[in-house]
Amino acid sequence: MEIIYADNYIVVCTKPFGVLSTDEPGGLPDLLREALGTENIRTVHRLDRTVGGLMLLARTRHAASDLGKQVMERGFGKEYMAIIEGCPEEKKGSMFDYLRRDKLQRKTYVAPEKAGDTQEAKLDYEVLESKDGLSAVHIQLHTGRTHQIRAQFSSRGFPLVGDRKYGSSIEGNMGLWSCRLSFIHPKTGEKMEFFRLPPSHEPWNEFDWRIDR
Repeated sequence: MEIIYADNYIVVCTKPFGVLSTDEPGGLPDLLREALGTENIRTVHRLDRTVGGLMLLARTRHAASDLGKQVMERGFGKEYMAIIEGCPEEKKGSMFDYLRRDKLQRKTYVAPEKAGDTQEAKLDYEVLESKDGLSAVHIQLHTGRTHQIRAQFSSRGFPLVGDRKYGSSIEGNMGLWSCRLSFIHPKTGEKMEFFRLPPSHEPWNEFDWRIDR
């Protein structure tokens, strides 16, 4: 875990693959409390256990409330890097779907049409490179639905590498990395942005992740 930025109100770090982002024993908040020597760590947004990358956490109740509103009102910018099986015909585009969550299966599905139990989901993507049956993709998320990226790409026949729940045939860490966060500082009002490339080990090191920052 790398702590990238910390002040009296927020902390930005990289969540390792396999670590819970929620406030449970052994989760990221616990790790940060130990590292920073403070009890005041509050989760603002989530990453799936199997996903790594940038996360923002609050250090005061006011900061958590303010940042939570930014997340809900879509003023919180999130971008990802992904490795998918296959390659979309359109190298750059958008995905819009209505998603339905099955709580018993803990899985998200693309619904055929809008209904009372569905939520709108939108993202933009760009294929950066393709080789050996895999593609490196840069994703800008416009809505933050549970398993949104995983469900939308899988429904089109492009499951994320390592995502066995959504149809991947490849073992290993999931090919999804939170690479950029942007938000307004809850105390100063300053626009803040953080960027981190994916790790340098397999399968990430098979691709060139340079993008226009």
